[in-house]
Amino acid sequence: MKRFLTTLILGTMLITIPSMALKQNEIQPKMQEKINSAILILDSKGATKEQKARKIFAILDEVFDYPTMARIALGKGQWDKITQTQRDDFIKAFEMKLKQSYVEKLELYDNQKVSIIKVAPHQNGRLQLQTQLIGKGEIYPVNYNFHDRGRKNNWLIYDVDISGVSIIQTYRQQFAGLLKTKSFDELLRELKQGNIK
Repeated sequence: MKRFLTTLILGTMLITIPSMALKQNEIQPKMQEKINSAILILDSKGATKEQKARKIFAILDEVFDYPTMARIALGKGQWDKITQTQRDDFIKAFEMKLKQSYVEKLELYDNQKVSIIKVAPHQNGRLQLQTQLIGKGEIYPVNYNFHDRGRKNNWLIYDVDISGVSIIQTYRQQFAGLLKTKSFDELLRELKQGNIK
């Protein structure tokens, strides 16, 4: 169940197209609409997991701030040391890693449902959309963390907490550990080759 939970969330973070920020009052209704549509796709019969993934990406990926997510995952210290070209390469590789993970695990879906609870204040003026994933006798909190890009009421997701565990911070810890013994270029190569889980 937890493997599927991660898979469902990762599936919303994968394709590099221009983001479409939400206004604050749009967060709950628009996300409800997008999540409902994603669940319908997962429930559909006859489509391959790759076909389902592409449809879900088209619905959900536009509300994620990929550059910010990649920067947080790599860590400010390392991010500040690398060139813009390296940053662009890392963002692309990070997204592709998530995409590969999602497609591989899509078959774990087993009719789970998502219930949206509310939008609540979060850290440092940010917002959190609080939801629950409801399975067979199990309920897991899944919270989407939004920040206001440019402070113009343009809200995008920069992280997702699953049962209190941040996806991006989990990657950050993994990357930090690898960078103790590897260079950034080695880390990037490992990421591109799919050697990082």
